[in-house]
Amino acid sequence: MVEVLALQPEDLAILDLECPTIVGHTCKLVRLAPGPVDVAALRQRVASRIDEVPILTRRLGGSATARMWVVDESFDIARHIGPADVPAPLDDDSLAALVADLFARHLPRDRPLWRMDVAPLADGGVVVIWRLHHALADGTTALRWAKALLWDEVTARAAPPTPTRSARMAADVVHDEARRRWQLAGFLTREFSEGGPSPFDGHVGTRREVGFATVSISKLHAAAHRIGQATVNDALLSIVAGAIRRWVEAQHGRLDDIRVRVPVSLHHEADGAGNRDSFFSLNLPLHEADPVARLREIHAATQRRKHFGDAEREDLLLSELAHVPSLSRFVTRLQASPRQFALCVSNVPGPRAPVSVLGVPVQSLAGLAEIGRRHALRVAAVSLGDEMSLGFCADPAIVVDVRLMAAAAATEATELISAG
Repeated sequence: MVEVLALQPEDLAILDLECPTIVGHTCKLVRLAPGPVDVAALRQRVASRIDEVPILTRRLGGSATARMWVVDESFDIARHIGPADVPAPLDDDSLAALVADLFARHLPRDRPLWRMDVAPLADGGVVVIWRLHHALADGTTALRWAKALLWDEVTARAAPPTPTRSARMAADVVHDEARRRWQLAGFLTREFSEGGPSPFDGHVGTRREVGFATVSISKLHAAAHRIGQATVNDALLSIVAGAIRRWVEAQHGRLDDIRVRVPVSLHHEADGAGNRDSFFSLNLPLHEADPVARLREIHAATQRRKHFGDAEREDLLLSELAHVPSLSRFVTRLQASPRQFALCVSNVPGPRAPVSVLGVPVQSLAGLAEIGRRHALRVAAVSLGDEMSLGFCADPAIVVDVRLMAAAAATEATELISAG
């Protein structure tokens, strides 16, 4: 057994974002129907399968200049799976409050960076609140691990990641110098243009508030397809834009367009990387009240970025800059500016068929991702079957009542489906 594993550049970059006010983890909420799943049963299930994900028995080690994943010689599953401290079974409001409280807590660095809290629900079921450090895994990897550790059905799996075009893009970029320069200029203009002032720019503190919305994927897909051959991801961005527009109006703010960052998975089926994604950026047209016109504008923007492979170019650029530390640090600081992007909106496909844990059906699957310095809002979508869940995470001192924003997203989804 290999005793140490070096953190990859992507892992290190994520780890470096953590500070006293920013936690580095993501979260999956697995809501189960009434049945025989409790803390003891869940511990037994995960312990019996954890050899399939051995990185979850490693903790941070090494030095400040050479950080490693080292075997946790005192690993104890009971330190990672336990009951949530709640006085009574949870309704939706108390569940949101518990998740926000847990999400704001840093994971202890003296043990592997994950934790599952199990809480009873008012309907007789339970919810598993799984916090997992982003330095260990991105959204695609986290769902692979959910399949390995939790789901009963071996045939229930996440939708296969889109194969990376990085190799093809690299060859294409150097094929023709004139075309390369023209494409690079367009890429830099698209990816490094500044947006308007961000309503989520401020000093992020330690408190969190969360909100959730759900939408039918099939209905959203049908409506988006009828509206100019748009995609579900385009529709998701349009819904988020509409929700933010409603929130800004309620706060009596200005409706300036803002920049959004959209992660793109570069995983392929056989890779073992914990983090393997890039991103592209575009303007969210908050000025547009009509959901159809807004979706068409967003679809046109995402099509340009897909056509030119902006996410793959971003990945290649950052890989090359890694060899020039001073320039890499400058670009990293530039990319982190709230004028470069106001918020990040991700979408990770989950199981397409129903799944269960210890014979108990999973009723819903939701996710959250952490906000960042001067980026007080984050939206993460994840799907299970025909249901897509949108998880909103915010600093309530900057984003007042994010649950109203989540409710507005549900309204926007209904209006877009009706309009389509």
